[in-house]
Amino acid sequence: MAKKPKKQQQQSAGTPATVALTAAGVEFTVHAYDHDPGHPSYGEEAAEAMGVSPDRVFKTLVADVDGALTVAVVPVAGSLDLKALASAVGGKRAAMADPTLAERTTGYVRGGISPLGQRKKLPTVLDASASAHPTICVSAGRRGLEVELAPTDLAGLTGAVLSPIARA
Repeated sequence: MAKKPKKQQQQSAGTPATVALTAAGVEFTVHAYDHDPGHPSYGEEAAEAMGVSPDRVFKTLVADVDGALTVAVVPVAGSLDLKALASAVGGKRAAMADPTLAERTTGYVRGGISPLGQRKKLPTVLDASASAHPTICVSAGRRGLEVELAPTDLAGLTGAVLSPIARA
């Protein structure tokens, strides 16, 4: 049985991501739910808890493309195509970044990394499938907290390139 979200609100939940959204004047909704540390997938847990299709819930991954950290935002229903990510940013080779380095660079913990409000602005690629939805959900900056917004707003605030970087 899926967990019910605790609350939905239009105001900031106090994370760097929601503070950035509020400052930008972007319309968004925060979805909070009780995070289960034993759940095998942060993204799938979020989709289940919110009752949202996994193709509308996106996970934020940090990769190393030719020595530069790069953010990839892909649906939780799929996985990241590292070759496609490298190509999207004009690189040759991509690998998942060291988790400790990703946390230190973004300012967020694994499972709660948001593409918004990161400590250091990184090149960002949003999977092209996001444009098929009026809104998508991404981490709001901590486990158990998601933010729903228009993909165009997410791309605009992060400077993201839209490219097909996910595999089914």
